[in-house]
Amino acid sequence: MEHHYYFITEILAALGFEHFAHDWQHVTHSWFIMILMIVGAVFLAGGIQMLPKKGQNFLEITIETLENFMVDITGPEGRAFFPFIATIFLYIFLCNLIGLVPGFFSPTANINTTLSMALCTFVLTHAIGIKFHGVKYIKHFLGPVWALAPLMLIIEGIGHLARVMSLTVRLFGNIFGKEKILGVLFGLWGLYLVPLPILFLGILVSFIQAVVFMLLAIVYFAGAMEEAH
Repeated sequence: MEHHYYFITEILAALGFEHFAHDWQHVTHSWFIMILMIVGAVFLAGGIQMLPKKGQNFLEITIETLENFMVDITGPEGRAFFPFIATIFLYIFLCNLIGLVPGFFSPTANINTTLSMALCTFVLTHAIGIKFHGVKYIKHFLGPVWALAPLMLIIEGIGHLARVMSLTVRLFGNIFGKEKILGVLFGLWGLYLVPLPILFLGILVSFIQAVVFMLLAIVYFAGAMEEAH
């Protein structure tokens, strides 16, 4: 079977992991992104100063902007869940972006990757609801009219499960499409002659999809924290 050439896959294949490397490219590239994030976090944490330089200023402004954006939607209580939101945004953005580099694959172009993040968001959403409301969280699924509670429970249950499918398919479809378009252009014009506007569009799509996933997760968290109506 013909395979695309990816650096990580070829390195693992040379080390004797050929079957795993070719069948689980989204996993190996996800690990690569996680290693980059961990190493970057350790490096940046070690360089924190009381009088920040340009790089630290940029990161502080970025994190503060993301945190304020979330707090505006969820209220101050949402700060407790900001580490998840910031991590998921950076992870998705880097996963989306790495596919623009020749020889690398976007893990988010595989539906298993996007499904895993959607399931994490789904589970955390309801964990937040239970944390804030306890057993009374069930009221979110029963509606205001008790006579219609059984029907509303089914409808709300389907609606919440549809969130998983929505988060999964939206991110996967956009990044998969981006990968295929760039793959065709690379094949037609070579690695170094792909029109720059297409690459800029790929960066824009990568950023927008990370923001959309983050925003929907924040909205779901905020909904779980609200009182049932």
